[in-house]
Amino acid sequence: MVSFVGAGSGAVDLITVRGQNLLRDADVVIYAGSLVNPELLNVCRDKCEIYDSAKMTLEEVISVIKSADGNNKNIVRLHTGDPSIYGAIKEQMDILDREGIQYENCPGVSAFCGAAAALQMEYTLPDISQSVIITRMAGRTSVPEKESIESFASHQATMVIFLSTGMLEQLSKRLIDGGYYEDTPAAIVYKATWPDEEKYVCTVATLAQTAKEHNITKTALIIVGNVVGASVYERSKLYDPSFTTEYREAVR
Repeated sequence: MVSFVGAGSGAVDLITVRGQNLLRDADVVIYAGSLVNPELLNVCRDKCEIYDSAKMTLEEVISVIKSADGNNKNIVRLHTGDPSIYGAIKEQMDILDREGIQYENCPGVSAFCGAAAALQMEYTLPDISQSVIITRMAGRTSVPEKESIESFASHQATMVIFLSTGMLEQLSKRLIDGGYYEDTPAAIVYKATWPDEEKYVCTVATLAQTAKEHNITKTALIIVGNVVGASVYERSKLYDPSFTTEYREAVR
């Protein structure tokens, strides 16, 4: 069995209990060494074979999996955050399907959740934003034209932008071209939940300047929208005493 496991956003204790148990029982672990906190591997058994996929191709990863599966070993493919977001797991699962190798998925805490925790904020504030757009700038991996930064910016929803820290000047321009004001609140969260986490609140126009001032060039999330630092918003109807729910009557 191959278990795709979300390692969480960085902090060792933010992996799920299920994920940690799978690591403890693993005979082989293939982990994304460029992004996953290596301290997570401390729970692995001494005899566990550990591979760093940062130095491997897809074909090499599959070769290790096939060999281990052929020897009835438990395999953990350890991805950063939650594997379903920019995890490149579909291409692996498709090959495993063709090879007749069984697998399962164990979700993890995504970095966008860790970033919100770092900023002590809520992405979906009533009357400000009730939607979160998770996207990225085009790099070596292209982005469909219909999913341009400008088109998403036009919605004025909360945006969480992955894998784009090295393109912040262009990102700012495209966000403004799409409809955000220059002074729209924004934030940069570097290595959310890691011991060396950094967080900076700025504006759409000052994203590149803020990153340069703090020497941040990678491994950061960009959050854009009026929920950043918001202090005025409607309170939740769920806990409003004048609002009737399935579980309680409104106070008249």
